[in-house]
Amino acid sequence: MTDSLRETVRARYAEAATEVLAGDRGSCCGPEGCAPCGCDPISSDLYSAAEVAGLPADAVLASLGCGNPTALAELKPGETVLDLGSGGGIDVLLSATRVGPAGRAYGLDMTDEMLALARRNQQAAGVTNVEFLKGEIEHIPLPDNSVDVIISNCVINLSADKKQVVREAFRVLRPGGRFAVSDVVVKGEVPEAVRKSMELWVGCVAGALRDTEYSDLLAQAGFEGIEVEPTRIYQFDEARAVLGGAGLDTEVLAREVSGRIMGAFVRATKPLAPEAKSCCGPECCGAKNAA
Repeated sequence: MTDSLRETVRARYAEAATEVLAGDRGSCCGPEGCAPCGCDPISSDLYSAAEVAGLPADAVLASLGCGNPTALAELKPGETVLDLGSGGGIDVLLSATRVGPAGRAYGLDMTDEMLALARRNQQAAGVTNVEFLKGEIEHIPLPDNSVDVIISNCVINLSADKKQVVREAFRVLRPGGRFAVSDVVVKGEVPEAVRKSMELWVGCVAGALRDTEYSDLLAQAGFEGIEVEPTRIYQFDEARAVLGGAGLDTEVLAREVSGRIMGAFVRATKPLAPEAKSCCGPECCGAKNAA
């Protein structure tokens, strides 16, 4: 990630966390839909009433995601989960409940304000099997083969070095571990004016990969069982809402990107380690028998 883009992203999400801490932000991630992204349809109506009912209000208010990866990742009791770009902690807290007291949920974020908010939410929720780490998703501060599941919610698209993010995810996953993230992807080409807009990059559109690019990156890193499953396709009116406020010709661009921007659930698996070769061939066991 270039320094300028990283700082722009950091500043935007620090501002979002500060607004929540000050009580100045409404939520668009609950069942009634509202607006941490400025009434952005990408971040609206993602969690059921039952899911958010048990969470601290500030965790819900700070949600800036595009999906609900914890509902799709099929988390199991006892697993270790890592959320890349954990923000205010909503998906980490939901994951901690799903993996139970024998499991563990890590959240990784580069923004001090978001980390402070997430830790406050953890304390309010009374959840102990959670740890929030400071760092960048391109450089995960965890050992090799230490995590069962990686989730993320509309964050990987913000990185300018997605190849490195995917490599790091592969490194920290245990053999057989699962990559299960929600992200914004595009089908076909996006107009150059959208790609160049820093405002839209921070808003989860300009940095989105094509669905085929996502699959290719995962395959290059060594993942298998790769699927990119659309969960929400944004049509003209929704595309216009996403593009609004970026200083672009919204009507024209919205028609060009209508149906091309989508929230998707991206799945992949790190292969199991190859079994140790059996010493029963003629050049091995035969030699032993001859001896």
